[in-house]
Amino acid sequence: MAFISDLQTDAHVDIQTDIFGDDALLRSGLKLNHLRMIVAIEDSGQISAAAEVLNISQPAASRILSEMESIVKMPLYERVARGVVLTTFGQALARRARKIMLELREAGREIAELKTGKGGAVFIGAVTAPAMSLVVPAIKRVRTALPSIEVTIQVETSNVLARELLAARHDFIISRIPDDLNPRLFQVQEIGVEKACLIVRGGHPLLKKEIVSLDDLPQYDWVFQPAGTLLRRTIEDLFLSRAVPLPENIVNTSSLLLTCATVCQTDAIAPIALDVAQFLATHKAKASDVRVLPIDFEINVRPYSLITVKERALPPSARLLYDLVLDESKKAAA
Repeated sequence: MAFISDLQTDAHVDIQTDIFGDDALLRSGLKLNHLRMIVAIEDSGQISAAAEVLNISQPAASRILSEMESIVKMPLYERVARGVVLTTFGQALARRARKIMLELREAGREIAELKTGKGGAVFIGAVTAPAMSLVVPAIKRVRTALPSIEVTIQVETSNVLARELLAARHDFIISRIPDDLNPRLFQVQEIGVEKACLIVRGGHPLLKKEIVSLDDLPQYDWVFQPAGTLLRRTIEDLFLSRAVPLPENIVNTSSLLLTCATVCQTDAIAPIALDVAQFLATHKAKASDVRVLPIDFEINVRPYSLITVKERALPPSARLLYDLVLDESKKAAA
């Protein structure tokens, strides 16, 4: 694109210095609603969707974008077949705008915590196993120090959680960094290895065997997490490494509840975290009428970590919960 190559000229460098030096953007009229709009455009890729997020009309959204381009004196977005994409200039502004919006949100949270002297809100994400084995006991402990704390937990796959963290929807996550994201964006502390197992319903035909081998499994229905998720890839690699045919009859779901419901009502097999399976197997309700299948192979999933975004400070309540989760992981490893 011609406007990008123009950046190489000395005159353009002078313009850049004049526009972006000191507080020139603020003096030129850049406002909070401009920052919110550029972030919404980056997230949605559509002006209409961004307008809906900000609860304004599409013409108003277009006007705000036009105002921003007048202030910056650079094109911030381009129209494509399915919406809009940000230019290099738009991406730079969106990146900084997201940080500013986050800092304002954190300022509000910290002021609220200082007012009350306790409590606050924490937003975390976790894959299933550490959510149960580490987050739940950590929350129990944090309530002793902060009785009115409000904790929001999202249990999802690592692919979803890492992107939610980058979008500032979580304070920290317990998962893994997806292969397609830049690891330099994150601060990572490994805290545990996830062991998985296979579950079936009580009375499943395979429970008549003392030990089940991989060769016994392809003939049955399976409930898997969506394609490409780490646990599914781990299971598929086991089949491939031993030259055993992959299961053909598959239900795909990321829902643990739906997984258990399918397993309990059919002869399907499902891989889940061992901690979760042991928890379910100790309960007698029909919804958790699952058994851990005795197998002659191990299912070890890649280690999970406590993950934050670099250069993004945790507010006091989130820092406390982060430290308690870390302490729980050390106790579990002892």
